[in-house]
This record gives sequence, C-alpha cells and structure tokens, in this order.
Amino acid sequence: MSIISRMKFPFYLSLTLLTGWSAQAQADSVITVGVASHGGAVILGGSVIPLKEVTLSAQIPGRVVSIAGEEGDEFAAGTVLVSINDDDLQAKKAAAEAQLSSAQNAVQNAQVQYNRELWNPRVYNPRPMAGMGMPSMFDGFFDNNNMMPGSNGNKSIERHADLVTQGTQVASARSRVTEAESGLRAINAKLRDTKAIAPFEGVIMKKMVEIGDTVQPGQPLIIFSYSKFLRIQAEVPARLMPGLKKGMVVPARLDVGNTLINARVAQISPVADSHQHTVTVKFDLPEGVPGGPGMYAEVMIPDVSSPTRALPVVPITAIYKNGSLPSVQVLDEENKPKMRLVRIGEVVDEDTVTILSGLKPGERILVRGRSK
Repeated sequence: MSIISRMKFPFYLSLTLLTGWSAQAQADSVITVGVASHGGAVILGGSVIPLKEVTLSAQIPGRVVSIAGEEGDEFAAGTVLVSINDDDLQAKKAAAEAQLSSAQNAVQNAQVQYNRELWNPRVYNPRPMAGMGMPSMFDGFFDNNNMMPGSNGNKSIERHADLVTQGTQVASARSRVTEAESGLRAINAKLRDTKAIAPFEGVIMKKMVEIGDTVQPGQPLIIFSYSKFLRIQAEVPARLMPGLKKGMVVPARLDVGNTLINARVAQISPVADSHQHTVTVKFDLPEGVPGGPGMYAEVMIPDVSSPTRALPVVPITAIYKNGSLPSVQVLDEENKPKMRLVRIGEVVDEDTVTILSGLKPGERILVRGRSK
C-alpha cells in the first residue's frame, strides 16, 4: 500500500456558464470558475488483478507430456491444459478391468449354483459323477440318512444349509465385484488427475513447467485466469473503511495511458490485517479498460473524518498541458487572457476537474474551441 497524496474529493459540482459554453463548442468561450463542496479523500496505490485466477497443480507424480499453449493464449472451459504421462495407470486399469470381468463371471456361476440348489436340492436328488458308478453309489448311500444306522438326520435342515452355503457364495462373489469396481474407479480418478483442465474460459498467465519435466503432487503447473473483466485490489487503512460500502463508485486511475475511470466496490474483506491494520478491498473496472493484470493503479477513498471545504472546478477542455505543467488562460480586468499554472485535483466527471491551487472561484477563464 502506498498513500500517494491527501486531497479534497469533489462530490457535487456547481458551474456558472457564460456565453453559452459547451464542452463540444467549436468557438472560444468564457466561463466563470464555479465551486463545489468537497470532503476529504486519500489516494491509495493498488494492483490490477483478473476477476478470477487459479493455480493448477499436479495431483500425481509423473512426466509432463503436453502443454496446450503459451502464456497469453486463450482457452475455453474444459480444455486440457497440461497432461502427465499415464502409461503405468493405463496398465493398472487394464488389469482392474480383467479382475472385474472375472468377478462378474464368478457371480454368474455362483448364482447358477444357487438356483440349481433351489430347484433341484442335492439331498433329494444326489448328483451322480459321470463315469464313476461306485463313488456315486456311495454318495447316494451316505446321503440317504435313513440308510445310516442310528441316523437322526433331517433332509429339510440339510437343504436349508445347502441353500445358505450357495447364497453365501453368491454374496461373496458380488462383494468381489464391488471391490473390483471400486479399484477401477480409483484408477479412473487417478487418470483424470493426470490432466489439468481449464475450469473456466480464460488465459494462461504463467507456465511453471515445460514438456519433459518430472513433477510431484502439489507442484504448480500453470496460472490460469479469467481476465475479460479486471479489478483493482488495494489495501485500505482501517480508519478509512467507514467511507466505503459495497456497490459504491469511486474515482480510479490506471497507470497505462494515465486513464481516469470509475471503479465500483465489489468486495470488502471481513477482517483486517493484524500487522498492517489494513483491509483488502477489490474494485470492479469497466469492460475493455487498457492494460492487464499486474499493472499499477490508484483509487480515491473518501475520508469521512476529514472536514469539508470548497474547491474550484473547471472544464477539462480549459486545461492546457505544456510539458508536465498544466495551466489555464485567466482573463484580467482588460479581458486579456494570461496563462497561469494550476495544480489539478481529481476528475469530477467526464467534463470537469477540480483545481487544488492556482485558481480562485469567481475568476474568468478562456476555453478555446476544440473539435470533437
């Protein structure tokens, strides 16, 4: 934060016009300097920032294999900006897909066995073993509980136990399918992490890696921003905050071309910096302003604790700039114009500006006719 100067800020304008003066007049005209009641204000330095900005970082370790473009290139939302080599993950994905297919086949087989037990119980219909007559006979002998001396078996209980066993195998097979699907989803998530995707329409502001670099999780890749609309970010002293509220418009100046514009208070931080005792405030700029993020800017913050006083105001077209010294032509008692140096304040609107020194209210000045 840099406080450039302290001056009186004009809130109302009162001009007395003579001989039909107009800002677009072609002929010379004479006006009487008017006054306006102004409160105090402080000019603060700030920086132009984009409306939105993100730093895209690596989520997995690997080697950078592609970058969509260079700094300053524009891309639509959803564009893959940076890609990391995924050969190892692709191999793991193929293995996971094979595991899932095997688990699905196991479910199908377990379900068939369960259905067979349900509709063709083993205890009532012993399963013969093809080509093995003697073992089949023994199976039938031991399965028939009534043929066993002293046997108290119950075929209904045995059938229930067989169904539970087959049902357990079906549930186990389905669990293995769920496990395989979860593993495949985890691999697909890691595959998505191999690509840094543009979250919105914007511009690459800065590249931190090049193709062939090996990156680790958390390492920044690029800075991507939406800079169609710009903002000014300034650190405002806490004592000036009573003069600011969200939505109000304040004068601002961009360092590029010395552009004077109006900025709207867009965001006020809810907490102050404990060391500097300042509050971060962001001001929206009109669309199409010159320059870009990072350039220097100034905003004028009203100081409600400062007493008010009257300052002269004149048309901007009355100001002559010879080098870096502004001046106006003041008419003397004989109505002859004489050049006088003045100190310019802030712009009131598109046509008028305040004068801090060099001119008094009631004096007459000459405005030369100028073309549009």
